[in-house]
Amino acid sequence: MISFNAEQRFIVTGASSGIGEGVALLLNELGASVIAVARNVERLSAMKAKAKHPENIFIEPKDLAEDIENLPNYVKSLKEKYGKFQGLAYCAGIGGIRPLRAVEKETIQEIFDINYFAPVFMAKGFADKRNNNGKGSSIVILASAGGVRGEPGMTEYSGSKGALIASMQSIARELAPSYIRVNCVSPTLIQTQMADEIARTYAEGKYPMGLGEVSDVANMVIYLLAEQSHWITAQNYIVDCGVI
Repeated sequence: MISFNAEQRFIVTGASSGIGEGVALLLNELGASVIAVARNVERLSAMKAKAKHPENIFIEPKDLAEDIENLPNYVKSLKEKYGKFQGLAYCAGIGGIRPLRAVEKETIQEIFDINYFAPVFMAKGFADKRNNNGKGSSIVILASAGGVRGEPGMTEYSGSKGALIASMQSIARELAPSYIRVNCVSPTLIQTQMADEIARTYAEGKYPMGLGEVSDVANMVIYLLAEQSHWITAQNYIVDCGVI
């Protein structure tokens, strides 16, 4: 059975809603301390109010797309405030559908900033041995099944997630000698607020078991953060009801 203690601290980005919220609340329920990062302080506070152990959730409002190159120093500042970290769950991200004729460099940049560049620089900060607990520490990045097989109108989004998966596999092999694990979880469409509009358009009849729940993904993320997965790294776990 997976369990944590309050001395095991995890950074969870995108913690104010959706899968990030689910990961933060489940880590907290299992005993861990959670540094919950997201842009919206009101939604972060609402998430904390749902927690089983709210005294072990620490909210940190932050726009990760701002000053991306300084994110390693941001991780360092969190360590100095709370102590070294056991894990990082990067769950922040943006989606969107845009046909190729409407794709522009600016729109690609916007999506890559939060879906690719920010997680890479957060991982860089976490990987600094001064910021993590060393052997047994774990990074889990929320990617997407769209990074493995793109759909029409997903040029920018699928590109950002495909690049993310490839880079995280490289980072995993680089950090393996330090016994720091790095894995991706790549869900398909999940019932979250962000996905509702897309779901109505694309999902009907596509998934034989229906749309996935936040808990379906959060449980996989928790497993990869926990010591039970101590021999798993450089993997990309697709959670998609067998569609791919």
